Amino acid sequence: MTPSTPSPIPSTSASSLLLPAPLGGTLVHRVVRRGEDFELGELGQLPRLELSERGAADLEMIATGAYSPLTGFLGEQDYLSVIEHLRLADGTPWSIPITLPVARQDAGQYRGRVLLTHGDVPVGTLEVTEQFEARKAYEAREIYRTEDPQHPGVAALYAAGEVYLAGPVTLFEVPRGAFPQAHRTPAEVREAIEARGWRSTVAFQTRNPVHRAHEYLQKVALELVDGLLLHPLVGATKGDDVPAATRMQAYDVLLDKYYPRERTLLSVYPAAMRYAGPREAILHALSRRNYGATHFIVGRDHAGVGSYYGTYDAQEIFGAYTAQELGIQILKFEHTFYCQTCAQLVSPRTCPHDASHHLVLSGTKVREKLRAGEPLPPEFSRPEVAEVLRAAYQQASD
Repeated sequence: MTPSTPSPIPSTSASSLLLPAPLGGTLVHRVVRRGEDFELGELGQLPRLELSERGAADLEMIATGAYSPLTGFLGEQDYLSVIEHLRLADGTPWSIPITLPVARQDAGQYRGRVLLTHGDVPVGTLEVTEQFEARKAYEAREIYRTEDPQHPGVAALYAAGEVYLAGPVTLFEVPRGAFPQAHRTPAEVREAIEARGWRSTVAFQTRNPVHRAHEYLQKVALELVDGLLLHPLVGATKGDDVPAATRMQAYDVLLDKYYPRERTLLSVYPAAMRYAGPREAILHALSRRNYGATHFIVGRDHAGVGSYYGTYDAQEIFGAYTAQELGIQILKFEHTFYCQTCAQLVSPRTCPHDASHHLVLSGTKVREKLRAGEPLPPEFSRPEVAEVLRAAYQQASD
């Protein structure tokens, strides 16, 4: 049976004219019901490919339009163009190669249509149009700026297969996961923004709890726009990152008490973390354009890990594109902190005092305090957020 092509969702309604057009002009939509584009009996006859956590996340991001204009995993021409030029082969801005690796010895079995599984459950299909060799060293140097196997993105790259499969995908069902009420597709986020009447929306990406410094940035941005899309990443992260369930609980208590609810929207971002620093900042911004945001916050060391990237590299890299190409306004902030002499949250742009006046806690120090059951300073974290984190760490250590 010939497969049907899922229809893209055009952004042409009167209300959607207030929102930025998705990258490529239309919001890709490749979610189909099982049996809609082929006979159910064919499922058992297809070669099966088990997806990793990242692969399953990429499938969802492609199929729901979060990675518009991609309709599938990249072919070799796009792969090389993204690595070298930060663009797809047709010139569209794109910064991270979205690829599907398999072991070289297994690649021969994947021809034509392939059934994609996750947790041994069928989740979608891939129409294999191309196979090509991964340039791992080249990819690591250009995407992660290092070949160090201690870098989590590089480690994942080298642990994966040597051959990349390319081609369009379908997704059988959007996996709403552990947070179904907050798990919205790009089309659903756009609908929520329109329903609120926001003409401008700033998106904030985070894989951490929101502490006072983050809150400060978000509220400064809210002075400029109509609404805030708090968009925490809930895909695969490093083992020492705060678990998504704990973070979501912390976001809820923070929004309930300290934010105007009519001007905030909490929705999860189901992508996997790559820790690609500047390159990943671009991906985060472009995908938030697809979700309907008009502005995107980029702070210090966005999507970074360790000391692989410069403090503000993730801001400077946006100079590779024109404002029209990006289609989303980047709000660049310096790092913020509490100054004990100013008695408020500040940045180097607004505070004249040296570091001896500043209250700064590293992630390591925060984790040490939480494991020891020690309170976090109220200047650093809202008490309600600190209590959620303390309880979670205490439970984990019991």
